[in-house]
Amino acid sequence: MIEASGVSWRYGATPVIDSVDVAAQPGRVLGLIGPNGSGKTTLLRLLYGALRSPTGTVTVDGDELRALAPRDAARRMAVVVQESGGETALTVAEMVLLGRGPHLGTFQRTGASDHEIAARCLDRVGASHLAARSFAGLSGGERQRVLIARALAQEATHLLLDEPTNHLDIRFQHEILRLVRGLDTCSIVVLHDLNLAARYCDDLVLLGAGGVVAAGPVTDVLDPKILEPVYGIGIRRLDLEDELHLLFHPIDEEIPA
Repeated sequence: MIEASGVSWRYGATPVIDSVDVAAQPGRVLGLIGPNGSGKTTLLRLLYGALRSPTGTVTVDGDELRALAPRDAARRMAVVVQESGGETALTVAEMVLLGRGPHLGTFQRTGASDHEIAARCLDRVGASHLAARSFAGLSGGERQRVLIARALAQEATHLLLDEPTNHLDIRFQHEILRLVRGLDTCSIVVLHDLNLAARYCDDLVLLGAGGVVAAGPVTDVLDPKILEPVYGIGIRRLDLEDELHLLFHPIDEEIPA
C-alpha cells in the first residue's frame, strides 16, 4: 500500500500539487487522471521519491518513504518513466537485467535465475524477439515494452507507471494495461485516455487546479458532471453491461441520445 498525506509541490512560485492525499491499495490499479498540467506526473514522482514534498508524508506499507534505504525502496517499488535510457549502449536483454539489481549484493553478478526471470519478463510484454537488439535503436513503443519488462524483473510489490501506453499502438496499449491489471501488485498508473482508465483501473484520482477533484472507484469518478468542468469538454457516458465508455464532444454541441 502506498499512502500520501498532505503532499505538495511547486515549480517556482506556481503550485502544482497542494496538500494532496492519495491511497493506493494492494492488488488494485489506481489511475491518476486529469488534463495537461494538472500535476499527474508530479504526484507520481512524489509517490516514488524522485521529488520530496516539503509538506506531509509518503508511506509504503506503513514505512515512511524517506526513511527507506535506496535498495529497500527499489525492492518494494518498480518505476517506469517516459524518458528512461534512450542513449544507452545496452542490449535489450541487458536493460531488462538491470531490474535484478536490487536483489544482488554489492559485488554480486547476475546468475542463471536472473537471466531466466529477465527472459520471462520480456516474453510477458511480447518482446522476446528484441533481446539481442540495441535498446537505443528501438522505436518508442518497443522501448516502452522493454522498460515495463525491466520493472517486472524487479519483482517489486508496487508498480508505478507514467503513461505506459505512450507510443504504443492500440493492441499493445490494451495488452500492457491488461498485464498490469493482472499483476498481484499495488499499481499506480498515469493515464490520459479516460476509456483506458475505465477499462483497466479499479480506482481513480482526478486532479485539477492543484488538488484532488474526485477520488474513488472508477464508476464514481467518471461522472460527466464531475469530468466536464475539469476537462472543458462535453461528455456522454455509456454503461454497456459490465463496461463503461465515454463519448466526447465540444461543450456547446449536443450529441444524439
